[in-house]
Amino acid sequence: MPAYAYTGLSSNGKTVKGVESADNVAALKAQLKRAGVYLTSVSETTASASKGEGMSREVDFSAYFDRIKQSDVARVTQLLGTLLNAGITLPEALAAMTDQVESQRFKGILSDVANRVNEGSALADALSKYPEAFRSLYINMVRAGEASGSLETVLVRIAGFMDQEEELRSKVTSAMVYPIVMAVVSAGVVALLMLSVVPQVTEMFADMNVELPWNTKLLILVSDIIGSYWYLLIAGGFGVGWLFRRWRASESGRKSGDAFILRSPIIGDLARKVAISRFARTLSTMLASGVQLLHALDIVRTLLGNVILEEVVTTARDNIREGEGIAPALKRSGEFPPLVTHMVAVGERSGQLESMLINVADAYDREVNTAIGRMTAALEPLMIVVMGGSVGFIIFSVMQPIMMLNELAGQQ
Repeated sequence: MPAYAYTGLSSNGKTVKGVESADNVAALKAQLKRAGVYLTSVSETTASASKGEGMSREVDFSAYFDRIKQSDVARVTQLLGTLLNAGITLPEALAAMTDQVESQRFKGILSDVANRVNEGSALADALSKYPEAFRSLYINMVRAGEASGSLETVLVRIAGFMDQEEELRSKVTSAMVYPIVMAVVSAGVVALLMLSVVPQVTEMFADMNVELPWNTKLLILVSDIIGSYWYLLIAGGFGVGWLFRRWRASESGRKSGDAFILRSPIIGDLARKVAISRFARTLSTMLASGVQLLHALDIVRTLLGNVILEEVVTTARDNIREGEGIAPALKRSGEFPPLVTHMVAVGERSGQLESMLINVADAYDREVNTAIGRMTAALEPLMIVVMGGSVGFIIFSVMQPIMMLNELAGQQ
């Protein structure tokens, strides 16, 4: 009976490797499936399976590329809520979801969650074992849904919230793709000209006893520096990036950087609107799902992505403990626009805070879309001007001395 060296995923999503004997690969796959292992790669080996010897030469990288996407989690959550609404029990619904997903890692996680639920564990407790797939926001909302007996409604609400978050994130990311691509292309074109064209022109000018224009001298100087010390420039760039990341990771660096972002003319306005939309929608979704306000604020605070706004929410939470409302703290900070604080205050007075927060989130989502459109429309011509100006400066600096020589030759 042949022996096979295999790599697979256990029911808890961990990578498992070993050597087993089987009649063929299909038999091995069935054997491992009964043991709760999902096969990801296999190769025949001459080693003895009983002794556990031998080593496969195949290197498996599936664990590195099999990432769990939040879009997949949202889709599974939506389907799970739909099945529960249809009257299917939670263990049966989880088993059905396990067969639906393609990611082997996610499949293993759902399988373990289903096993834990079958053994009597609460769904939120089972999900909490996998923070890489299910965030604290997700788990707390599920726990609140289980406590209130409305788990299926909460799951559908979570899926809708995750879809809206993903849509907003995609819009912001898409807006940044064009300027990044243009910047990379511009840098590549300029580097090519500086390293290939300019040195040839420099050699031609070196044989001529002629005074070069200042812009040509500057171009030649920059070309010499790039050609001679390119490795130092690259190392310096990585060093500056590393130091910047270290600074941003520190408390003072994060606070200073986040304050600078909020004060920036264009980026700051967009960052503030994205954060306010996330704050309002997340808080509304958690309150509607039954999560207590203080606990909801603790979770929402960690999702804003800006330490300045996090401090404002922390102050609001402390004020609520002392008997004050959310709106006064948000208003005193000066970081939340008057429209937001006014609508929050109205929602608190009328007892309709969740619906008011949803209105705030919808309004700021529309403003984010408008801001992204304006930023993209402004960046496109700006990047073209910058790229065209850089290339034009190089070409003009090269051609100007040649035209001067032609004029001198014509005069003679």
